[in-house]
Amino acid sequence: MVELPVSILSDHTPVTMAAHVVHGRADGPRVFVSGGIHGDEVIGIEIIRRLLRAPGLRRLRGTLVAVPIVNAFGFTNRSRYLPDRRDLNRSFPGSGGGSLAARLANIFLTEVVARSDLGIDLHSAAIHRTNYPQTRVSPGAPAALRLAETFGAPIVMESAIREGSLRGAARDLGIDVLLYEAGEGLRFDEFSVRSGLVGILRVLHALDMIPARGVASVRAPSQFCRSSKWLRAPSGGLFRAFRSDGASVAAGDVLGSVADPFGERELDIVAPFDGIIVGRAVMPVVNEGDSVFHLGRIGSVSQAEQAIDDHSSQIADDPMFDEDEII
Repeated sequence: MVELPVSILSDHTPVTMAAHVVHGRADGPRVFVSGGIHGDEVIGIEIIRRLLRAPGLRRLRGTLVAVPIVNAFGFTNRSRYLPDRRDLNRSFPGSGGGSLAARLANIFLTEVVARSDLGIDLHSAAIHRTNYPQTRVSPGAPAALRLAETFGAPIVMESAIREGSLRGAARDLGIDVLLYEAGEGLRFDEFSVRSGLVGILRVLHALDMIPARGVASVRAPSQFCRSSKWLRAPSGGLFRAFRSDGASVAAGDVLGSVADPFGERELDIVAPFDGIIVGRAVMPVVNEGDSVFHLGRIGSVSQAEQAIDDHSSQIADDPMFDEDEII
């Protein structure tokens, strides 16, 4: 365990970033896995906790650096942000003499990311939203796409790199970072945790870092969404979702509705194209214009539905997730 000094609080309490470094007996790639860049994203923390208990790590080649909580400030306060209200994932590459967010970003980038060959960054949706398990890759990045296919999440989203993000800063250093999104802020979701854990193990095996034993192969290909659209509440009121995240829908399907509290007016939310619900709101109280469904565009509803079902069955049935493995 390595404790990287980050800051000292106003009451003189030191704050550190804990990194668990696992060195294999043989040489190999250097991979980091990070969670908690947003302090309320607890699913990534749980994935890393289970990863460090995986039997395959006993025969590791190379080096694995696991940082379950990058943003300790946000985690302690159950907040997505830092105390200065900045988003850490919009603060890279940071600087040693800048804001608190800039300093933390700089420490993580220089001490962890720059020393690695590859990274896997774990996220979830913001509070009051949920994401179906998905990986995100940049347009025109074939290496990242191959990595996402190896990871084997149900959905792969093409997503441009945002200014100030970890992915962008790592790319500038020549390091690929695979982004995994699943679940909801401040909530555990067993399906999302399992999907993330098995995906990381697949990547480590593909890099010849761990043996095949206990690593499930990809049963169904990921559904690739080249574009997506947020559907918004047509009015304020009470939101009801008729279709869940991960559902394949056809153009014209009614996904949900927004009604006023008196039941006098109800407006449907309709799918504008064939797609998969890759994310949705879970808060029933909405204002006009609030994002309620995130719809990823697909080519075939029937193929997507079968692939999603196959993935769900595999995650539920995989023997590596016996109760003794996860408690």
